Formats: sequence, C-alpha cells, structure tokens
Amino acid sequence: MAHDFDGRSWALILGGSSGFGLATAQKLAEQGMSIAIVHRDRRSVMKTIQPEFEKIRGLGVALHTWNTDAVSAEKRELVLDELAQVVGETGRVRVLLHSIAFGNLKLIAPEKIRERSAPGALARKLGVDAEELAGAADELLAEGEDGLAAVSHAPVYPGRQLLDEDDFSRTIHSMGTSLLGWTQGVFARELFADDARVFGLTSEGNTLAWKGYAAVSAAKVSLEALARSIAVEFGPYGVRCNVIQAGITDTPALRAIPGNLQLKAQARLRNPGGRLTTPRDVANVIYLLARDEASWINGEVIRVDGGEHVSGVTP
Repeated sequence: MAHDFDGRSWALILGGSSGFGLATAQKLAEQGMSIAIVHRDRRSVMKTIQPEFEKIRGLGVALHTWNTDAVSAEKRELVLDELAQVVGETGRVRVLLHSIAFGNLKLIAPEKIRERSAPGALARKLGVDAEELAGAADELLAEGEDGLAAVSHAPVYPGRQLLDEDDFSRTIHSMGTSLLGWTQGVFARELFADDARVFGLTSEGNTLAWKGYAAVSAAKVSLEALARSIAVEFGPYGVRCNVIQAGITDTPALRAIPGNLQLKAQARLRNPGGRLTTPRDVANVIYLLARDEASWINGEVIRVDGGEHVSGVTP
C-alpha cells in the first residue's frame, strides 16, 4: 500500500506515550512517517507503554523515544541534539505536535457547596434512602448512563490548597508556552522540512470556566496566542502552525479533572454523534493537515468534536 510520507519525514511528538500524542504517532506511522516521541513516564507504567511503541515499530518505520522532561530547557536541548543525529542528513521534521498534559487542577477559591435537591426529592418519592440512590446513580453514571448525572453525587474538588501564581506559571509554561522553545530549537538546527506543520492542542475550556481548570484554561489560551505568532513569524520559512480544539475525550488528562464523569455525560448528551471524541479522531485530522494539500491552512484553531460545540441540546 502506498504511503503519503516516506521515512525521511519525521514527526516529533511531545507527550506521545498516551492520548492524542500516541494516537497521532500511530496514525502518521501508518502513513510511512518516522516517529520521535518525548514522554515522561514512571518505570512502573512503561510495561503498558512499550507494547504500543512496538506496534509503531511493527509498521516498518523508525521510532526513537526519550523518557525525559520535555518542559526542561536543558533536557530539550539534549533531545534536539540527539534528534539531529537520529534523523541524519536527509531526514527532516515534517510535524511537531505539542501534546504535553501537565498542569495544576486546583480551585482558585473555596467552593461554596450548593445543595442538590433532585436526589433527595426522587428518593422521597420512591421511598428509598437518598444516599443509596445517589450511590447507585454514581455507579450507573460511570457505566455510561448519562441521564443520571443530575441525581448522582456532586463532583468533589480538593479545596485544602488553592491555585497560586506559581501554579499558574508552571501550568502555562508546561501546557502552553513551552511550544516556543521546541519550535525555535528545531528551527535553529535547520531540522524543519521545507513545508512543516506545528500543532498544539486546546479545549473548550479556552472559553468556558470549569471548576479547577483555571490554570489549564490560561495555558490553552496562551498556547493559541503563541500559535498565531508562530504562524506569522515562522510562516515565511515554510512552517505552518495550527491548534486543534478537541471535543471532550476520555484521556488520562481528562480523568484527572474532578467531575470528569459529569463532563463526559454532558458531552455525549449534546453531541450530535452521541459519543465522545476519540484520540484517533484528532489524529486523523492532524494527518490530514500534515498533507501537502493543507499547506495553506495556517494560524487557525480547528475544532474536532463532531459538532459538540455548536449543539444547542441541553443535557
């Protein structure tokens, strides 16, 4: 089967051991692109990650990985120096994907709990214990019964330690502005292809305020602003930069957000497709945007959510 890319084209994926990053690595590898992955994982979880890496190698492409801190400027320089040796004289970076999910998920103010009347009212009507009813709703919600979100227990947000300025700084750098150092580093080493694509990832939290998401929201907006500047200032050198806004996707990053079960339930109820976005959905679009035909798309935020963001359906 003919591939869209050959082994001289490389994808450098930051955060490529799970979620969007891994799905994109797999998709581009299927199309013949060589893959370089920077990830940061504990030794205990590598036993589940290594088989995924072996699947990529099984596609007949080159794969090189670094288990290191992609946010560290020192580690970044070491990786890029090694990458220059790995790709060789003829290899070039066609795709740079920033998929780093490392941020603080704390409240910015103590939560004022609102009493939820629906579980108690329904329990009294049925003559059952309210706590038992809510517990059963929790279990069924976790199994995908989305309509029970209103009678399940409310999400619990850790409130002992509130978000501070240092939390903001680390999150914005990790999930947002760290893209700049990688872009400049690849460019300085003349590793970009003549027609290269840089991608960042954002979410609906760029305009909506989810509890506990303030720092990540700020990081996403910073990333979008930076991406526009990359599109303009690196554009003359053949580098295109776009940001993908995925719908609610069941990734390790989402599962770390308090109330993620409710977020997933709401998304499925209002999505015209009746399902969550998948990492593969996003990987497919990144692949399309990496093709020659997409060379004139630059500086955009592209939604990949099946129409979730335009749906007026009330969950």
